[in-house]
Amino acid sequence: MVSNIPRLAQLLMVLCLSSACIFPLAADQTDPRLDALFVALQEESSSNESVRIEQRIWAIWTLSGDQEVDVLMRQGIDAMNEGQLDVAIRLFGAATEKAPAFAEGWNKRATVLFYAGYPDESMHDIQKTLALEPRHFGAIAGMGLIFMQRQDWVSALRAFEQVLKIHPSAQHARVHVEELRKKLSAKGA
Repeated sequence: MVSNIPRLAQLLMVLCLSSACIFPLAADQTDPRLDALFVALQEESSSNESVRIEQRIWAIWTLSGDQEVDVLMRQGIDAMNEGQLDVAIRLFGAATEKAPAFAEGWNKRATVLFYAGYPDESMHDIQKTLALEPRHFGAIAGMGLIFMQRQDWVSALRAFEQVLKIHPSAQHARVHVEELRKKLSAKGA
């Protein structure tokens, strides 16, 4: 084990990894490894290690456990990265139809909808994501961006503060919190 990870997080990781040998993993937001990863994310002060933990969380979130859905997700991510937003929306939509309880399908579609200029539809999918995975710091950050676009500074600040409660090392959220606090302070709010 890595010595700079707090003892409780080490113990939880060992328990989750050893239970993986006995129980099949869900490989989505219900995956039992996530609880230990979120504990470690809370306790980790090293930005390098918190990035690694975050990457592991994203890797678990992105896999549905259904091969067909996982193919749709990979294709949707490729389309999104290539700027083919309409194609990505369609692919992530197909993933959410096939697996409506898969949080990351909703989150990815929310992301693409936001970039395509559909903030209301994006917010709808963010709410679906958070109903399935309340710890989804990416979805909460997306909500914060929508609130910023709407110039709802107080709601945006609350969203990014919530991200920091879940993921204290999230630098993008910290930057937004500082900017929003300055903006609200200047307005006397």
